[in-house]
Amino acid sequence: MNADEVIYWILLIPLGIFTCVAIYNYFTAPRLGNNVSVNKKNPFVSILIPARNEGKNIKNCIRSILDQSYKNYEVIVLNDNSEDNTAEIVINMKEENVTLVNGTPLPEGWFGKNWACHQLSQKAKGEILLFIDADVIIKEHAVEAAVNELLISESDMISVFPTQIISTLGEQLVVPLMNWLLLNFLPLRFVYSSKKKSFAAANGQFILIKKNVYEIIGGHSFLRNKVVEDMEMARELKKRNYKIKTLLGNNLIFCRMYNDFTSSVKGFSKNFYKGFNIPYLFFFLFVLFIEIIYLVPIILLFASFQFAVLVLLILISRIFISSTSNQNIFASLFLHPLQMIILLFVGINSVYIDFYKGIEWKGRIIK
Repeated sequence: MNADEVIYWILLIPLGIFTCVAIYNYFTAPRLGNNVSVNKKNPFVSILIPARNEGKNIKNCIRSILDQSYKNYEVIVLNDNSEDNTAEIVINMKEENVTLVNGTPLPEGWFGKNWACHQLSQKAKGEILLFIDADVIIKEHAVEAAVNELLISESDMISVFPTQIISTLGEQLVVPLMNWLLLNFLPLRFVYSSKKKSFAAANGQFILIKKNVYEIIGGHSFLRNKVVEDMEMARELKKRNYKIKTLLGNNLIFCRMYNDFTSSVKGFSKNFYKGFNIPYLFFFLFVLFIEIIYLVPIILLFASFQFAVLVLLILISRIFISSTSNQNIFASLFLHPLQMIILLFVGINSVYIDFYKGIEWKGRIIK
């Protein structure tokens, strides 16, 4: 074989495997609301919202919760020392079953969201806790479907990746990469069916967990200094042989994570390296591997048409993942090369901010 053929086969094998994972997820990834079994229990749920400088989002989030078909719940919003009108908005809503708690100053050794969630858990009366971010919007049957899923699947925790709302080109360049990483390399169904800790995934934007299990693992006190606290919670539960299930938000849970390119890169950089929980060198090798597999074939196509098969596999995986995630297929295909370059930058930046300086997030330095 000549050099081109060697490169072709080296790239074909992993591309073929990961394309199969993408297709497998399209057909099997758990989606919230797809479980048609009927749960006859009606446990009390504490819906807990940490909110720091969420004046633009908090009202819509609460309104969507109050419209739920599930009625046995309380809502507690923790105003995490906001510098905007977050608290004022919640107070002015004057909703009887919505409690506003003003958070205490951040103690040393804690990250902000983890401290906020810990305080919320101390106030919660429910036997099930639902942690939900203030930028999340849930449809009428979302809580009912989530509780139904938790009980029928006999899980101890379920987590949902919301369907992302993407409104600008800057967001389109970055935000789809998060679901792409999830659905291209992890068979999502295995999070529930496998006992291996390596098959762990969670999203802190929507986590439903049994309160007794939450307390057994130490709650957010155990996670006090973890940047990617959702993944750490999932790994700890797996380690202790608790059942977790991760689902896609489908048409029930939505979120607009960021508003532009800069905030998207900043937010992704904060979590990218930390989410893998591996040494710097291995992370760099992984990112380099991604670039070789998903960018090099496109470049080589200009030199030899035989690499068209590899490019086709890349396009197929993007089509299936975009469809699974309810994202814009044509934008994902067209922007793929540029997204891969941005992914490389975010990977390097993610390690840089962790190793050297940390990153400012909502007025606090996270490192």
